[in-house]
Amino acid sequence: MGEPIWGPVQRDMADLLSVHPADVPAVVDQLTKLQDVLERLPPLYGSNPVADFNRLYTVITTQVLDRLYEGGFADPAFLSRLDVEFAERYFDALRLYSDGNPATPQVWAIMFRRCADGFDPRPLPSAAAGVNAHINFDLPFALVTTFAHLETDPVDGGDQHADYLQINEIFAESIPSLRRGYLEKWQLLVDTMNGDFDDFCQNELVEYTRDVAWRNAQKLWAIRHDADRLLAERRRLDRTATGIGKLLLSPFASFLQ
Repeated sequence: MGEPIWGPVQRDMADLLSVHPADVPAVVDQLTKLQDVLERLPPLYGSNPVADFNRLYTVITTQVLDRLYEGGFADPAFLSRLDVEFAERYFDALRLYSDGNPATPQVWAIMFRRCADGFDPRPLPSAAAGVNAHINFDLPFALVTTFAHLETDPVDGGDQHADYLQINEIFAESIPSLRRGYLEKWQLLVDTMNGDFDDFCQNELVEYTRDVAWRNAQKLWAIRHDADRLLAERRRLDRTATGIGKLLLSPFASFLQ
């Protein structure tokens, strides 16, 4: 019998992933507990790529929850459902990988494998690799399942689209402090000299990437009853996102930090 995929935290990971969060507070709780498990994962511990991403994801989801409590969304049922469906895609990938299932999306598998291979990518591109997997691959499918559950359509200009775009604002508010949290002292000095330029570029990239995810969701919605075309599109999105992820997790991505 082979070694457990998650080593000494295999049991903790399995117990955690046996839970399926039903609302946004439960998602935040799940992500917080997952962070604790990931930071105990040898050999890289808290510096592994999934821990770097999960830390960012927890902050953003907590901000979404705060805005829900404040009544900041026009259609909170939509945003809440989307948040749960979105997180479940990430948790599902972890479950599949934990079981050694070859159906694990490749864009996630390349990150999960890095947790055990001893290679320590820089934390900022590692977090970006997770964002790439979650937005470029998971988000379009999470949108489709959300619209199917609510029996609505992914149309531009409505309350749901406006709420979706509000998440860009949360990223814009959170990115500066999140990004600087991944930097070393000398990098912080360079960052200060750059002013707001790095924040502007990353905000623009987030807005563009999330807009592409919305457009891909509309394409998926149009073919949702065609299993063959859906599978082909899933493979295409996974392949494209995996290519980006490999670059972000390579030594060449160190220029991002």
